[in-house]
Amino acid sequence: MKICILGGGLTGLAAAYRLSERHDIDLFEKRNHLGGCLSSYNINGHWIEQYYHHCFAGDTELLSLFKELNISDRLEWLRGSTGYYADNTLYPLTSPLEILRYPFLSLADKARLALFTLRAKKVDTGSLDSVPARDYIIQNLGEKIYASFFEPLLRGKFGDQRDRVSAAWLISRVSIRSNRGLSGERLGYLNGGFQVLIDALDEKIARSCIVRLNTPAESVVKTSDGWRVNGLLYDTVLSTIPPQNLGLIGGPQVAPVPYQGAACMTLGIDRDVTNGIYWVNMKDNAPYGAVISHTNFVPLERYGEHIVYLASYFTGKLPDSIDVQMLDDFRRRFGVPDSAIHWHRLSVDPFAGPVYTTGFRSRIPAYQQEGLYMAGMFSSPNYPERSMEGSIRAGFEVADLIGMQEGKSGEH
Repeated sequence: MKICILGGGLTGLAAAYRLSERHDIDLFEKRNHLGGCLSSYNINGHWIEQYYHHCFAGDTELLSLFKELNISDRLEWLRGSTGYYADNTLYPLTSPLEILRYPFLSLADKARLALFTLRAKKVDTGSLDSVPARDYIIQNLGEKIYASFFEPLLRGKFGDQRDRVSAAWLISRVSIRSNRGLSGERLGYLNGGFQVLIDALDEKIARSCIVRLNTPAESVVKTSDGWRVNGLLYDTVLSTIPPQNLGLIGGPQVAPVPYQGAACMTLGIDRDVTNGIYWVNMKDNAPYGAVISHTNFVPLERYGEHIVYLASYFTGKLPDSIDVQMLDDFRRRFGVPDSAIHWHRLSVDPFAGPVYTTGFRSRIPAYQQEGLYMAGMFSSPNYPERSMEGSIRAGFEVADLIGMQEGKSGEH
């Protein structure tokens, strides 16, 4: 078959990888590079992700793919420490002693929170799809723990949509991040950056796949003999772009998936601003919800400078001059002079990922829609928490389905 894949992110690349041995693939990517939200900058000879990334020990499909692509030797397991910025003070929250010293929760609150975290992996998230995260936390842990611990996390991640987010997402988030020891959370990273994965997939699919960069899909039309994308004829189409965007160019009309945007600023600076902590959540109001010090996770020596992310999420229109707001606040709050900043970049994606609002599960689009296929961060393997693992699984599952449908067609 001749197959058109829309989108060169991780799901599109995974599907192309699985399909390219038996089919002719055209992959349309609107940007001038592959990777989607896993894209990287090349700065001073180093690949640095535009949006911070790591993987987990439970990412079985992703780790298996590393082996298939012969890049497992690049995988390393590092420790990620955490903290909270509250009342203009940075509080480390990695070790039990640090957690005990955190002043915004009582000892009893901390004990309840610890027990809640331990039990998270055993909770059936399917039963929580219709339950707001806020209500669930207040009911199980109380108003104080919600206001002091969970509300800032939800506000930083989802902004004005935080009260619509389901408890299924929250419990999944807590569960996936519970692989902790006294020195922090055990997280995976590829030496050389996740561009290593993108390049390996690109190399594999290049043998039987035409990659069309700088080529957005402008029209998708069903015809008597297949599908036409931008006027070119294909037997079938796999779309990995947001379903509502596909509907705008002629694809199936499905219920819109709630999305949010991301504005992530990456900086190269001459100092550590988070006291050795990898991930700092902002309890105080700021134009970013978290400060992620990449070089407090990946060894500083690889870059020769400190790499820091300022993570911000938005719904609808991006606030005006968000880059200026983020940079000014960061410099003032962390005492960073202009001379300390070597460079900074801002990446913005208005469709960075779905928002797992209550009832989301019932809105997940099926892989097959009116003879066309769709998969991505909105697919079931990414519910109720999106990840590289979920995107790879979605790409493989839809590719297998396309292969099965071809077999059935051949029987007739």
